[in-house]
Formats: sequence, C-alpha cells, structure tokens
Amino acid sequence: MTLGNSLANPSLRFILKHVSEHKPKKILIVDDELDVADLVSYHLKAKGYQVEAVNNPNVSIGIARSFLPDLVILDIMMPDLNGIQICRILRADPRLKNVPVIFLTAKGEEADRISGFEIGCDDYICKPFSIKELILRVQSILRRITKGFSEEVKRLQVGQIVLDVECHEATVHGRTIELTATEFKLLRLLMERRGRVHTREHLLINVWNYETEIETRTVDTHIRRLREKLGTEADWIETIRGVGYRMAERKAEACST
Repeated sequence: MTLGNSLANPSLRFILKHVSEHKPKKILIVDDELDVADLVSYHLKAKGYQVEAVNNPNVSIGIARSFLPDLVILDIMMPDLNGIQICRILRADPRLKNVPVIFLTAKGEEADRISGFEIGCDDYICKPFSIKELILRVQSILRRITKGFSEEVKRLQVGQIVLDVECHEATVHGRTIELTATEFKLLRLLMERRGRVHTREHLLINVWNYETEIETRTVDTHIRRLREKLGTEADWIETIRGVGYRMAERKAEACST
C-alpha cells in the first residue's frame, strides 16, 4: 500500500491524528537566569512536556533549529543576544517562523509590551510571575495551535457569535447578521486565531492582501463596523493599544475602538 493510498483510509488517518495530538509538545526555554529556567522547566516537565532549557542565548538559535520546539519561552534582557533579536531570527527562519513565542521578562512597561507584540510574540508575561499562570498560558496557546493543525474547521463559535464557514453565514444569539465578504474574512481570522494579537499591518496583508504601506485606518473602520453588527457580543474583539486587535479568550467588561 502506498503512502497516498494509506492516508486515504479514514481509520489510518484517525490513528495518525490521534498519535500526533498525544505526542508530547516540545518547549524551548531561553533565559540566562538559571533559577528561572530550572523552575519553569521543572513545572512544564511535570505537566508532561518535553523541555529544553538554554542559559546561553548565543547557542539558542542552533538548539531551536535542531530541537524544533512547538513553543518558545524567551527572556528579553540577556547579554550579547537579547530576546528581541532572537525572536526576529526565529521569525525569519522558514521552519520556526510560526512557532509561538512567550516573552517572560522583567521589562514590564507598556512600550516594552507593545514592542514585543510588534516583533511577533504571542504572549508577554512580566517577572515576577505566577508559575501557574504561565503554565495556563502555555496550555492555552498550544491548544489553539493543535486545533489550527486539525482538519479544517467548518463552524466557529466565540460566545454567542457563530460562523458557518461552509455556508458563509454569521449569527449572533441565533439571528443572522449581514456581513460583507471582507467583514466575514476579518471575523473568521480573529476567531480562528483567538487570543492572538494581530497588528493592523498583519490584518491588511491577510484580509485585504495588501503587501505595501497603506492607510491602516482601513482596519479600524472595518473593526468598528464589525463591532456594530455584533451588538452585545462586540466586546469579544479587544483593542490592544498601539498594536492592533484580538479575539479575547474571555469576554471583556467593555471595549473601545
């Protein structure tokens, strides 16, 4: 039996999918503070993850390329090669560019967090930190990634927002709302990558297919119109000041454009 024929077998596809989903996820920790790296490594291993901890940032890229992690936890303030530089290198590597990155750092100012998201991190946690919260965020990101690699989702739901991808229909509280093709694509992207921050530039490229510098207020205008149509469910779309937008993990009390 050829590989192509074997993959056409539904039972075999189920087995392969099951094995892939239950294979331990690999996490790379890059932090020059030995105590922090050991603490995080210990608790992640206790949760069943395969962990590689690196205290020397200069060797981290080589290890990342051989280890091929499912997620990277990265300090920013390190000698010689800082976390921002490492993240840029990861995002430029074809095999690592889509690997989620969590910044775990003492740099906690708003400008630092914005810079981190602009560089391409998926989450930003400030030291001192709660190890329990860090693990929950790791689990949340990995669940989202695993779901993204499963069979194409035909129905998405966040709160009372339901998106039927096959029928190209959106409902809120069971009532159909009229969306333009662009609004539907925008909402689908936010729902599929729930919890992930999208810069305006990223949305312009992925929703409007613009690859050059244009007016980013186009995004703000469409987000505002989309929120109006979502009504009481509009608060699921969060504004990350100075960066862009995301579909929240939990519904916010209030939301501003």
